[in-house]
Amino acid sequence: MHARCGCRPVSGRKGRPRGTRWLRAFAVLPLLASVLAACGSGEGSGRPTLNWYNFPDDSGALQKAADRCSQASGGRYRISYNKLPRAADGQRQQLVRRLAAEDDSLDILGLDVTWAAEFAEARWIREWTGAARRQAQEGTLRVPLQTSTWKGKLYAVPYNTNTQLLWYRKDLVPTPPRTWAEMLDMAGALNRQGKPHFVEIQGAQYEGLTVWFNTLINSAGGSILNASATEPSLGPPAVRAAGIMRDLAKSPAADPSLPNQMEDQNRLAMESGMAAFELNYPFVYPSMKANNAELFKNFRWAPYPRVDANRPARPTIGGIDLAVSAYSRHPDLVFEAALCLRNRENQLTAALEGGLPPTLRALYDEPAFMKEYPSSGAVLAVLESASVRPLTPAYQNVSIAVSHTLSPPAGIKPESSADTIREQIDDALRSEGVIP
Repeated sequence: MHARCGCRPVSGRKGRPRGTRWLRAFAVLPLLASVLAACGSGEGSGRPTLNWYNFPDDSGALQKAADRCSQASGGRYRISYNKLPRAADGQRQQLVRRLAAEDDSLDILGLDVTWAAEFAEARWIREWTGAARRQAQEGTLRVPLQTSTWKGKLYAVPYNTNTQLLWYRKDLVPTPPRTWAEMLDMAGALNRQGKPHFVEIQGAQYEGLTVWFNTLINSAGGSILNASATEPSLGPPAVRAAGIMRDLAKSPAADPSLPNQMEDQNRLAMESGMAAFELNYPFVYPSMKANNAELFKNFRWAPYPRVDANRPARPTIGGIDLAVSAYSRHPDLVFEAALCLRNRENQLTAALEGGLPPTLRALYDEPAFMKEYPSSGAVLAVLESASVRPLTPAYQNVSIAVSHTLSPPAGIKPESSADTIREQIDDALRSEGVIP
């Protein structure tokens, strides 16, 4: 539910051999033990075990999905849910190393929405074609599908999604702001009255800072990369986006902890009564209900603030896509199993028990979901016009170029910062190979 973290330095090296051979050399030896251990997959019993690797889910929803689909297979396969590390960087690192070693014990891969292009370009995941592709696309929201697509081909199926809203205290702000300028003005007025006035947002040097910038630049009518993902786009919208970030950081609306804050710190600050506004994911709603019943009475949501009053905001989506490993020994069964794992019943369970917004449009009209997820209508409205992060195999370095340049937000110099991001992204796009 949170924005993915990425904090490795930008590589200035160019001309790295294309493909994955260089990575396999150091990956194979440390993994031999884990690969051998994972090979006990039930083949001897005649029923193959399909290994599903995904983020660690504490709600039990993913295990329920694995159990249901195993039963629904009629004995043709069993799905084993394997938990990846909790941090997104650790998840990616484990998958990259094992796929580079051509580990055939991986079958279904839970990919962050920014990984499909990289994994497809490395030929680690299979393309979805024919009937499987049609089933994957049927009834699925358009924007989440973009995260699964690379060069016009579908490489994964959206499992869940996520996006941010504006959360605010109605006792302090009777009418929510429509734009960033209005929100900063309201925060300033509350400050002068001696009332809680902070705007909580992700300002630490990690993926959340990239998400903030990506949302603002798309809301200003621009993008980080051009349509073909071959070069930086940026331009005046990037300068405007960087300027808004700097303006918040230098205003009374900025939490003093802004340069170190991630989603959970924002949640805690809002629950403590320090803030009037919060830009965050819907998980903050049940958390406020559980942790501060008094403030919860006035806890409300609204659309993400606009950059321009006449142009809707385009918040950045998150989520997980399910891909089929290129090295799976049972690809036909894996495609079938992946479709089962993200079917209507399992997505509804993940939404109700795990708090993960679904990617199937019809579920937003499901009474049980609407009751449990009061902000579902606002979430759907955002998802239908949301933005995605740059679709490129070099996304890791693109994200790092953005987050390193814009940290801390108070130090942003809009024009020169945009120029620096452009130069570093250009270097990243011209580098080759997979980032370790």
